[in-house]
Amino acid sequence: MPADARKTTVRRPRMTPDRELELLVATLDVLREDGYEALTMDAVAAKGRCSKATLYRQWQTKPEMIAAALYATRPVRANEIDTGSLRGDLMLLVEQVAPRAQQDTALFTALGHAALSDPALVRALRESVIDPETANLTAFVDRAVARGELAARPAALAFLPQLLFSSLHTRPLFQNAVADYDYLVGFIDDVVMPVLLHT
Repeated sequence: MPADARKTTVRRPRMTPDRELELLVATLDVLREDGYEALTMDAVAAKGRCSKATLYRQWQTKPEMIAAALYATRPVRANEIDTGSLRGDLMLLVEQVAPRAQQDTALFTALGHAALSDPALVRALRESVIDPETANLTAFVDRAVARGELAARPAALAFLPQLLFSSLHTRPLFQNAVADYDYLVGFIDDVVMPVLLHT
């Protein structure tokens, strides 16, 4: 065998963005259907019609794969929102979030429970989802300060991500209903805006 032939390695084609998204959607489907503990690479491979090795080449761990799936399928691109007012930015945010309240409430409730005993999941979610979205909300407020809507960064900014997240995922517990658009608009106007304006 020629030396060049011996050195030749088989190159696997790179996964296309569309195919990667299909596998990430399959990950969330398995998560919703079976729960976090039952989610395995084997289950996702079966759902996504691929080999387990294909998944491991893209994502080394289950938490990493879930975090990537949540980020890739997020309904909101908050970094693209800039309506010219703080209330406008927040309203556009909830307008994009509300249509998925039904399916995402159960999903995040399950993940919240799993995160209590899985530090790797917490770390992956913070790095891929929570920290970037917190930075986007901070940008909303900083632009409001620059425009003169707010005199300074309010102390409540430190709690803004938790406020919004809890409003989305605790309404079923308190009111037996999902956080739809009307509910979230009221939450922004009656809770979030007054808190942020009280600097």
